[in-house]
Amino acid sequence: MALSQELLDILVCPQCKGTLRYEPERQALICAPCRLRYSVREDIPVMLVDEAEKIGEE
Repeated sequence: MALSQELLDILVCPQCKGTLRYEPERQALICAPCRLRYSVREDIPVMLVDEAEKIGEE
């Protein structure tokens, strides 16, 4: 089961409040401005800045 579009429409980055891009193949939500990757575990987004992974230039 994937994340619903309704959920994706309301989720924002907890750090900058910007929009997120969902990458289903990585099971992650990406915030491009903050360069953070929020994991999705068992279809539940983990929206904790302290647990987000810093990503490089993509």
